[in-house]
Amino acid sequence: MQETVSTEAPLIPRAALFGNPSRRGAAISPDGRHITFLAPLDGVMNVFIAPRGALDQAKPLTHETKRGVPFYQWAQDSGHVLVGRDTDGDENFHVHAVDITTGHARDLTPHENVRAEIAKLSLQHPGEVILSHNARNPQFPDLYRVDITTGAATMITENPGFAAFAIDDDFNVRCAIAFQPDGSQITLRPDPASGWVPFLQFAPEDAMISGIEENFAPDGTTLIRSSAGRDTSALYRLALDTGEQTLIAADDRADIGGVLVDQITKAPLAYSVNYERNRYVALDPAVQPDLDYLDAANIGDWVAQSRTDDDKLWVIGSNADTAPGAAYIYDRTAKSLEKLYDSRPELADAPLAAMHPVIIEARDGLKLVSYLTLPKGSDAATPGRPSRKLPMILLVHGGPWARDEFGYNPYHQWLTNRGYAVLSVNFRASTGLGKSFVNAGNNEWARAMDDDLLDAVDWAITANIADPARVAIMGGSYGGYATLASMTRNPTKFACGVDIVGPSNLETLLATIPPYWESIRTIFQRSIGNPDTADGLALLRDRSPVHLADRLARSLLIGQGANDPRVKQAESDQMVAALKAKGIPVTYVLFPDEGHGFARPENNIAFNAITEQFLAAHLGGRAEPIGADEISRSTAQILEGADTLR
Repeated sequence: MQETVSTEAPLIPRAALFGNPSRRGAAISPDGRHITFLAPLDGVMNVFIAPRGALDQAKPLTHETKRGVPFYQWAQDSGHVLVGRDTDGDENFHVHAVDITTGHARDLTPHENVRAEIAKLSLQHPGEVILSHNARNPQFPDLYRVDITTGAATMITENPGFAAFAIDDDFNVRCAIAFQPDGSQITLRPDPASGWVPFLQFAPEDAMISGIEENFAPDGTTLIRSSAGRDTSALYRLALDTGEQTLIAADDRADIGGVLVDQITKAPLAYSVNYERNRYVALDPAVQPDLDYLDAANIGDWVAQSRTDDDKLWVIGSNADTAPGAAYIYDRTAKSLEKLYDSRPELADAPLAAMHPVIIEARDGLKLVSYLTLPKGSDAATPGRPSRKLPMILLVHGGPWARDEFGYNPYHQWLTNRGYAVLSVNFRASTGLGKSFVNAGNNEWARAMDDDLLDAVDWAITANIADPARVAIMGGSYGGYATLASMTRNPTKFACGVDIVGPSNLETLLATIPPYWESIRTIFQRSIGNPDTADGLALLRDRSPVHLADRLARSLLIGQGANDPRVKQAESDQMVAALKAKGIPVTYVLFPDEGHGFARPENNIAFNAITEQFLAAHLGGRAEPIGADEISRSTAQILEGADTLR
């Protein structure tokens, strides 16, 4: 039995951290008259609408009864909201247009097994939308111009094999993007005589972080991001007739992030850069007072997540490490900020812990931007350093082409509240930190990418943060793979591990990617390994944890969604079967109504309840008892290891 972790902080209920938020995802109608947001209706997240300034009059606009709304967006006519919907996490999204007056919902993509996305909305065509969907060809979605009121649809571009399109405000398809077998990215434009003609190319090392923007200006230019000739991705203005590029903004630490543009002229007004923290920088002096006001408002890192057509009102989303997200209306004329809501008001007095950005040096000198959170009060004498060594969770992000960021993180808060230090590491291949960093992960799954994680753990041990005998590894998607890979590669490094929807066999992972990812298959092959070559196939097999199952020496918990289109259930099934064949115990929880992760709060809470008991047994942390119906209210099927949870 492990040493028990003590802390004076009261236990934060799992339901308060992982249940439905009271509200989230606020947006303002283009005309500024209405506010929408997601909120629970009979326990399921739905779109609500209210007059601006009267949120107490909010009423539901959608009526989902099982699975919450995954995404929504205002149509430019201010009379409809476009709402996404899939079935049990299968990611075959349909787009529905909901009339805000009548509540009538029309499926704009009424096809079987279709995956649809909103491709373009425009002030110039407020009653229409460009949708992309793959009804014709599952691999390559076409573009359709759709009347939002009637649903009448006309194909405007048939996709011959491209990864994406760029569309201007008059709904002209100006460019297409394609990835070549060598990993390079080509931008093409339509030519009446020759079809699609290449006019811009990014080398393989630049392709992941470079590309054209959908900001086609009346003067014949657009914006692009490019790392060509430099390490981080910079913002340029591209002359479409000559190809001339003019540098607008760059940062040597990180790629240019979000870009705020004028909605008519498409001139860039400001950009953001996220190294340790996310910060906006003005390009147009007219927005400098707005940035100054919002930076001084003490709301944490912020983003303008919705704007009116006249750009006088912004919906601001805030993100602070010890305050779950809030939303505000920012009036640019009055320079005033009106809070719309706190997403989780029940956590207002909870003992949330501060997050500390840290830069950890990998063994080859690469700088790893990381985030450490410690149990409340454990570092009272020296912030960021506990008074004694703690059990620690290495929490690995998914992707791997994503990144960890500063701000409120429910997993950090949950686990630190239970007595653990939590460390999240932007290992090589993480995005936003330049092309050298992202490309350093090529062919390095379960090698240098794992070394980065090991180096971060060793840093925490050397700094007297982590007890080396009580370190766990946990993550979802790529983070789940990293858990399996590191526990088989380094059998005694971790006391236990939690794999959530992680691939175990890279060969079968690549063989079963969703059909709509076919256009980016070369990215996977260049980064992970090419199964069409003998060396590539050998690499994939060598880096697949399923083939190393007999090396596993510590306890493992696996969670999987049965409808996952990205990491199929077979990935977890294979690993469990391999472990059973070697007589190695494993706990395996399957959710038949989930996909790539656990979207339904009942399921997420159930899996986290199981995880909490699992971690407490192996690391000695605190655990909230499992409620009488906490598992039964979910769809959890404990296929292996049920006896270990009693």
